[in-house]
Amino acid sequence: MENNSQTNDQYDDEIDLRELFGVLWGNKIKIIGITAVFAVVSVIYALSVPNQYKASALLAPAQQQSGGLSGALGQLGGLASLAGVSIGGGESSEAQVAQEIMKSWSFIEGFIADNDLAVEVYAAEGWSRESNQLKFDNDVYAVKTKAWLVENDNIGRLGPPTSWQLFEKFSEMLAVSEDKKSGLISISIEYYSPQIAKQWLDLYILSINKHMQARQVVKVSNNIEYLEAQIEKTSITEMQEVFYTIIEEQIKSQMLAEASPDYAFVAVSPSMVPEEKSQPKRALICILGTLLGGILSVLTVLVLHFARKPD
Repeated sequence: MENNSQTNDQYDDEIDLRELFGVLWGNKIKIIGITAVFAVVSVIYALSVPNQYKASALLAPAQQQSGGLSGALGQLGGLASLAGVSIGGGESSEAQVAQEIMKSWSFIEGFIADNDLAVEVYAAEGWSRESNQLKFDNDVYAVKTKAWLVENDNIGRLGPPTSWQLFEKFSEMLAVSEDKKSGLISISIEYYSPQIAKQWLDLYILSINKHMQARQVVKVSNNIEYLEAQIEKTSITEMQEVFYTIIEEQIKSQMLAEASPDYAFVAVSPSMVPEEKSQPKRALICILGTLLGGILSVLTVLVLHFARKPD
């Protein structure tokens, strides 16, 4: 009995497989047709997506303080803390702060505004290699009249994109990552024009260095003002000497910050104009589109066949 049951199950499986292959073979024209349509559509889509180019640079945290000054500030760190003054948390912490700042909404907003990049960031949709000119989306920005056509909920009519919309758009182009072992920071900007991608990346690195430099100068200036006020308040000679020593080191720190163009980061591997596109991956798009068409066509044929088949 058991042998007969196993034989019947095997026979049923053979029938099912024969039926399955028979259905597929009988509908091969339909399967090939649907797959071909998906293949053609995927090719058309792949060709319609504009090229983008990625400019990259490798950065290292800058040596913000010389050995002597760093040692002096380290020795005075405890006294400065008692005096209510922060003299910095070292290069690594400054680099981490700089990384977070360069990805922040406020910094990106300022970068776009300072360099007047709103149109290029939000309205561009491609680039012509022949004319070396950007192509703009006419539904977003009217080039001739220089009028924005973005739906702006803040003003209740068509107008320029909001600060948040610009931030989201630019964030899609920007990539910042850190190698935890080496401490090196990789930064890249991906854009339609390879020249503009490099130009923006260089500007971005320059901007974060200037921002961190100005931030440190303001911080040190506030420390000096505070220490000078404390000197006026105390009559203890030893404390006054401590305050004067800290002020002296703070002045050195301020001078060093003002004299350092690469205050936060130094380029280990500077950016270059990319020669090859980073995306789209057209071959991959076509392969995946064709595979998807093949799978869907087979499933469609099988579902329709078994739906019509009587129980």
